[in-house]
Amino acid sequence: MHLNLQNRVALITGGSKGIGYAMAHHLGQAGARLVICARHEATLKEACTSLQAKGLDVLSVVADVSVPQDIDALVASAHAHFGRIDMLINNAVSSSQNGFDALSDEDWQHHINIKLMGYIRCARAVLPHMKSQNWGRIVNMAGITARDVSAYRMTNGVVNAGVTNFTKHLAEQVGAFGVTVNAVHPGYTWTPRLESALEKWAALENMTVEQVTALRLKEIPIGRFMQPEDMARLAVFLCSDAASAITGQAIAVDGGSGRAIPY
Repeated sequence: MHLNLQNRVALITGGSKGIGYAMAHHLGQAGARLVICARHEATLKEACTSLQAKGLDVLSVVADVSVPQDIDALVASAHAHFGRIDMLINNAVSSSQNGFDALSDEDWQHHINIKLMGYIRCARAVLPHMKSQNWGRIVNMAGITARDVSAYRMTNGVVNAGVTNFTKHLAEQVGAFGVTVNAVHPGYTWTPRLESALEKWAALENMTVEQVTALRLKEIPIGRFMQPEDMARLAVFLCSDAASAITGQAIAVDGGSGRAIPY
């Protein structure tokens, strides 16, 4: 199978840890040059150094995707450094784990602005470059709550559903330019973010972290949490020439935990 990712340029938001870092690592191993961004400079620098130590070509840019000017500067820096942008992995996220009554307007707006509007703005910024090349790949990370109701993750569900809908609409509009757009639905993925969520859920449910963890594991038929690499391998495929006819799709990587049947 020919991936044809050698020397293509991938821009990964939220690329300093967890799924984003795994995306960068696997795309880099497939031959791509990398641009990673995150809000926190120290964490981003550490990730960049780690990826460079693996022999990968990496540019890091501090950026907050909830700030339109940061997105413009990020894309401009990426294009100035590498001369092209071929792939966008929209991965940045920040959300509140809580029940409906405890979610303020600010909680809702924060999640919408970082994830849904951040993804829309990033796509808008990179698409002129992709269209001019008649080739591009956009992969939007949209958690499994886009399909399934989950306690304490209402903003996640609403925003991820929006990202999935945006994915389908955008795919229809840019396919003629050689650009594919797909969404990936991660299930429970073992990252620092999930560890923090488990602690929050334990407090909300008056249980121990171990008890909540065991309950979540029971929901997963394969009997384990997903790993960031599980998402990264799919993203590499979706970005490759091997997936050139796959667009407008939302693919779950959830170990079978999703109960919805998409048609």
